Amino acid sequence: MAVDRKQLLLGGLAVAVVLAVVWMMRPAAPTPAGVVAPPSRARDLRAGNAQPAGEVGPVKLASLNTSAPAPGEAARNPFRFQPRVVAPPPRPEGTAPVAEAPRQPPAPPVPPPVPPIPLKFIGVLERANGVKWAVLTDGKSPTPLYGRDGDIIDGRYVIVKIGVESVEMTHADGRGRQVIRLTGQ
Repeated sequence: MAVDRKQLLLGGLAVAVVLAVVWMMRPAAPTPAGVVAPPSRARDLRAGNAQPAGEVGPVKLASLNTSAPAPGEAARNPFRFQPRVVAPPPRPEGTAPVAEAPRQPPAPPVPPPVPPIPLKFIGVLERANGVKWAVLTDGKSPTPLYGRDGDIIDGRYVIVKIGVESVEMTHADGRGRQVIRLTGQ
């Protein structure tokens, strides 16, 4: 049974990959318990330690037996969610109290802006008697909207004036006058 050279190369490559993975996954050599690497003298000098590396300072056992102070009444409760009350600074003696400026009432709220009229002016029809009709569309319905000067369109808008290339419209309640140019679309 003859072994193909290509199969031998692929098998050897597979073994090499497995060995490389095992080598990378192996744990580092364990250090014996209690063995600590000696500190570097240069690191100690940079940190400002004046003691030589081998000497250890005295152990203060008495400080281990002291207890922490008992909790007292806190001046501020962080769960209260109220701002901290700060007393006003004392006024120097012999000075008159400063009168506060009278407060002005808040300004009335600004009304929201008038929404634009969402119609497109697509043409003008002029009858033989000289009456102009504006042709408008809202872009949604397939049928166009028609109207003369003073007519209410779509129950919400009034045609104020029909020009050659524009129509002037307003909302039915008289607010928001807008000029719509002829777009042809």
